[in-house]
Amino acid sequence: MSDDGARPGRERLVVVGGDAAGMSAASQARRLKGPDALEIVAFERGHFTSFSACGIPYWVGGDVSERDELIARTPEEHRERGIDLRLRTEVTELDVAGKRVRARDVDSGAESWTSYDRLVLATGARPVRPELPGIDARGVHGVQTLDDGQALLDTLSRARGRRAVVVGAGYIGVEMAEALINRGYEVTVVNRGSEPMSTLDADMGRLVHAAMEGLGITMVNDATVTKVLTGDDGWVRAVATEDAEYPADVVVLGIGVRPDTALARAAGLPLGAHGGLLTDRAMRVRGHDDIWAGGDCVEVLDLVSGQQRHIALGTHANKHGQVIGTNVGGGYATFPGVVGTAVSKVCDLEIARTGLREKDARRVGLQYEAVTIESTSRAGYYPGASPMTVKMLAERRTGRLLGVQIVGREGAAKRVDVAAVALTAGMTVEQMTALDLGYAPPFSPVWDPVLVAARKAAAKVRGL
Repeated sequence: MSDDGARPGRERLVVVGGDAAGMSAASQARRLKGPDALEIVAFERGHFTSFSACGIPYWVGGDVSERDELIARTPEEHRERGIDLRLRTEVTELDVAGKRVRARDVDSGAESWTSYDRLVLATGARPVRPELPGIDARGVHGVQTLDDGQALLDTLSRARGRRAVVVGAGYIGVEMAEALINRGYEVTVVNRGSEPMSTLDADMGRLVHAAMEGLGITMVNDATVTKVLTGDDGWVRAVATEDAEYPADVVVLGIGVRPDTALARAAGLPLGAHGGLLTDRAMRVRGHDDIWAGGDCVEVLDLVSGQQRHIALGTHANKHGQVIGTNVGGGYATFPGVVGTAVSKVCDLEIARTGLREKDARRVGLQYEAVTIESTSRAGYYPGASPMTVKMLAERRTGRLLGVQIVGREGAAKRVDVAAVALTAGMTVEQMTALDLGYAPPFSPVWDPVLVAARKAAAKVRGL
C-alpha cells in the first residue's frame, strides 16, 4: 500500500464524503485557492456526488421522472474544477497522528494510503437499521443515497405483489409511504410513537394521521417491529410486531438516521451525546486544528435550547461546506447554529415546525405557555382559502418565542419561516405581533395565522 503524497510546495486537502457538505467545502476551497496552492482529493464510496437525498421519495413516487434531476453537480464537473474525485472508494481508517487516510477501492479491493495537510470529514448519516431477525432480507430497504433509491426502484419493478410496509413515521417514513401509494401499493406504516411525525407534538401529529388515512395509508401506532419474516427464497413476506403480522412484498425503513462516525470514533475524535462529531463555530473538529467536519455527521448548537443536537438536513450540510471551504481557503466564516426548522407534506397537507416541542422545553427545564389557533391561508372570503392550525410555545414570564408548528393546506408550511427568523432573533411573542408582514386577500387574512397565534400567546403570557 503506497502513500499517495502531495506534490512538494503544495498543500493537500482530503475530503471524505462526496455529497453536500464535502463537495461544497471542496468547491469553495478551490474558488479561494488555485490548484497551484491547494491540491484537493475527495473520496466517495458511492456512484454519485452532490445529490439531493431529500428528493429521493419524490423520485421513487414518480413526481421526479429522472434520477439525474436530483444531481446538482456531476463527478465530471467537479473534476473539471480541479478536484481529484475518486468514486467507489471508501475510506476505512484515519491515521490522525500520521495525517493520512487509508482508502479501499470498493470494486477491486485495492487499498492505499493518502496523506493530507487538511482533512474534511463529511461522512453523512446512515439509516437506522435495527438488529432484528430478518432485517437483512431481500426487499428490505433503507433510503439515504441515490444508490439506495435505485435499489428500491429495482425491487418495486420485480416485486410479486403490491403490499408495502414502512417502518417508522418520521419525515422519510411519511414521504416514502406517500411515494408507495403513488406507485399503486397498499401501504401500512408501523410506528412506535402514538402519532406520526414525532417532530411534532402529538396533538399536531393527529392531523397528519388523519391525512395519511385519507390517502389510503393504514397507520399502526404504538407498535414496535420485532422481526421481518421471509419466504424460502429469502424475500421479505411480512413484518411482525408483538401483536400482529403485516404482509409485505417490500419494506422501507423510515426510522431515522444516525451520524456515520465509525471512522471518527475509531480515530479518537470527539463525539457528542447523539454520536455526531463535535466542532467549533468554524466547523473545525474540537482539539484538531487541521480537521474539519460538516453535514449529517456532526452535532450543531440549538440556538433555542442552548444544547447540541443532531439534525440531518441538506440545508445545514451545504452551509457547513461553505464555512469549511472558506476557512480552509484562507478566509473566515462561522456557523452559529440552528433553530430546527423543517417542512414536509402528505398529499396536499403541509407540515412545518421550528424551535422546541413541548417535551423539548420540559427536557431543558423551560417553563412555557402553549396556544393553538385555527385560521385560513387567505382571507376567508377569497376563493381557495384553506384551514390551517398553528401551535406556538412561548417562555413563561419573558414571552420569548420557543417554537411553532403548522399543519394546513396550500400556503401553510412556508409560513414557518417567519417563526424561524423570530427564533433566530430571540424575539418575544409580543414583539412578533407588531411584525409588518405582507397582506392581500389572495395571500393572507388581515391578521396572518402566525400573528394570530402570537397575539394569543402574548395574552396568555400576560395572564389575560
